[in-house]
Amino acid sequence: MRHSVPLTDDTLQPRPEFNPDLIRRYDRAGPRYTSYPTAVQFSSTLTAHQVRQLAHHSNEEPVPRPLSLYIHIPFCATLCFYCACNKIVTRNTQKAVTYLDYLYREVAMYGRLFDDDRRVVQLHLGGGTPTFLQPDQLENLITHIGSYFRLTDDIQRDYSIEIDPRTVSHQTLDRLQQIGFNRVSMGIQDFDSKVQAAVHRIQSPKETLDLLRYTRSQGFRSTNVDLIYGLPFQSVTSFSRTLDQLLEVMPDRLSIFNYAHLPHRFAPQQRIQEADLPDSEEKLQILGACIEQLTKAGYIHIGMDHFARPDDPMVTAAQEGSLHRNFQGYSTHARCELIGVGVSAISQIGKSYSQNSKDLFSYQEMIEDNQLPITRGVELSRDDEVRRDVIEKLMCQGEVNLPDALARHHIAYADYFQAELRRLEPLAQDKLVTVSGRGLIRVSPAGRYLLRNICMIFDHYLESHTEVSRHSRVI
Repeated sequence: MRHSVPLTDDTLQPRPEFNPDLIRRYDRAGPRYTSYPTAVQFSSTLTAHQVRQLAHHSNEEPVPRPLSLYIHIPFCATLCFYCACNKIVTRNTQKAVTYLDYLYREVAMYGRLFDDDRRVVQLHLGGGTPTFLQPDQLENLITHIGSYFRLTDDIQRDYSIEIDPRTVSHQTLDRLQQIGFNRVSMGIQDFDSKVQAAVHRIQSPKETLDLLRYTRSQGFRSTNVDLIYGLPFQSVTSFSRTLDQLLEVMPDRLSIFNYAHLPHRFAPQQRIQEADLPDSEEKLQILGACIEQLTKAGYIHIGMDHFARPDDPMVTAAQEGSLHRNFQGYSTHARCELIGVGVSAISQIGKSYSQNSKDLFSYQEMIEDNQLPITRGVELSRDDEVRRDVIEKLMCQGEVNLPDALARHHIAYADYFQAELRRLEPLAQDKLVTVSGRGLIRVSPAGRYLLRNICMIFDHYLESHTEVSRHSRVI
């Protein structure tokens, strides 16, 4: 029997409105804004030396920011054809042993840059497949991190790990909880057997749902599941069946991603037959049906493609204004320095973003030379900072006061965003936003599913270079 969660009166905004006509009209390629400037703007001009300096400066702030750690484990035992992540497909577990040696050394390099009093309030292991590592390896990794960073057992911490339900047992979940993880995220994508075969990810619904029930019974703080719409052979009917099965368990969070078919960029996707993909109209109907099912079940739309139960910390963060976006999507802690460790990992330190080498050999070679393995990034200008502020407010709070944003960054030009306000006018006419005379922009219920389009108005780089071809479409 389905257990629905009642909607509360605590939500900050009216329920979003799914308007297919507007979504068709605004469906274009654009960034997901897990950063601003986006990774497209990263270049080799930012050096590891600059990042070290920015880390030292951050220690000297009157109230230093807490820390968030992201650890990238790139290994997967099997290849999922839809995947666009940085990964290494192998069954050779010795590769992980070697990789961990380098990971330990990078952790030590970063640990020496930050003062001991800076608590790690967030820790996330992503991939790849972090549970490619054995529980003992994971425990040793966390112990090593704890010798260089101030880990915490505070109940409000967010220590999460991505797991592969096909290879994780109850005993593994018990060990993960003992190690200190209080949240898990698992990829499901779709339970339909024909879809699973087409994307080379066969996964038992029964075993996956059993794991979800077990995490709930054992007191994990939150459990997230990832779904993808737009995969081969999907239909409204088949995807609704997958949701029906999930809603018997009611995971705390769901992320519903649009599959972006970019075989010219991601080689595994070349194994997916384009003729088998649902067309744009079917995708739109899948999304609409999905939103209706989740809303009826009591889920709150956080933003973009994220939904959560009303009692989940993600909803609390949205209500309290501490919701944040980073390279893992929406996050429950704002004002953190993000330290990315591992091949291809991205950091946000001070007024910069920096990315490690995407190539495993180069990554290891740089660590052998006692260098932070940073190969590209960007240091933010004041214009970047104010635009990042505006975009994040829109993405996380659904509104922004432009004069306040300018004042926070000591910009006195009243007409600073004059051109952007003009470009917002068609969106206001379509009732995606409302704009007051004093520069207060509010996303309307109809605009909540088109946040990316609204934020693109404030993206200076899209305005200057029309760089949209490397991004996925909105729907």
